[in-house]
Amino acid sequence: MLILLPPSEGKTPAPDGSPVDPSSLWLPALAAARTRVLKKLVALCARTSERSIADSLAVLGLSDGQRGEIARNAELLTAPAAAAAQVYTGVLYEALGATELRGAEKDWLDRTAVVFSGLWGVVRLGDAIPAYRCSVGVTLPGIGGLTPYWKKGLKKVLDEATAEAPVLDLRSGAYAAMWAPGPNAAALRVLHERVVGGVAKRSVVSHFNKATKGRLVRALAVEQAAPGSVDELVTALRDLKFTIEEQPGPAGGPRRLDVIVTEL
Repeated sequence: MLILLPPSEGKTPAPDGSPVDPSSLWLPALAAARTRVLKKLVALCARTSERSIADSLAVLGLSDGQRGEIARNAELLTAPAAAAAQVYTGVLYEALGATELRGAEKDWLDRTAVVFSGLWGVVRLGDAIPAYRCSVGVTLPGIGGLTPYWKKGLKKVLDEATAEAPVLDLRSGAYAAMWAPGPNAAALRVLHERVVGGVAKRSVVSHFNKATKGRLVRALAVEQAAPGSVDELVTALRDLKFTIEEQPGPAGGPRRLDVIVTEL
C-alpha cells in the first residue's frame, strides 16, 4: 500500500545536519527534476534588492511579514536537512505523530507514506530535506507552473511504483492534481456529522479533516496494515473503528471513501 499525503505549510528547520541530496530521496529518477526546481527557487530568493524581494514574495504568494521565508529559501543548497517527518508540522502531522513511532511501526510508515511537494515532487517521511517554502501552485521563473511540471515528471515513475499496490489518497486538491492514481486507489475525505433540528447534517471541517487523516494513518501504522486491495483497505479501516462509507466515483478512477466523524 502507498499513502499519499499533502505537505504542511508550516515547517520546522533542522538544527543541524548535512544539506539535501536530491538523488538520495525516494525515486532517485526524479533527482534532476528536483535539482532544477531547487536551483531556480534559490536563484529567485537570493536576490537582495527591495524590488527583487517584493517580486519573490509575489511569486511565492507570501506577505511582507514572511520575508524570513525568502531568506531561508536562499540558503536551501547549504541548509541542514532532517527527516521529512521532523520538518513537516501542522495539524495532520501532529495527529500522526510520526516521530513518536519506533521499530516496525516506524519502518511501516517510512515505506508506506509519501508526501507530495512543490519543491521535491514526492518524498518519503524518512527522506532528509531542509525546511522550505514553495507550494505547488507557484509559477517559478524559468520553469513555469509547478503543477504541470510535476504532473509530467511524476506520471511514469509513480505509475510504476504503484503498479501492484493499493493507494490511499489523502492529499488536498492542489497536490492531488500532481498525479492521478488508477482504479486500485481510494480518495478519502472526512465529514463531520451532527444532528440539527432532528436531522443529521454533514459538512467538511478543514482542521478536523486534517487531524482525522493524521490519526487514521497512525492507526494503520500501529496495526502495520498490509491490504492488497481497496476492499481490504476498507475492511482494515472499519476494523480500526473508523466509519467508512463509499460514494459513487468516475469509471476507471479512484474509489471515493468518506470517513464520518461525530465529535470534533
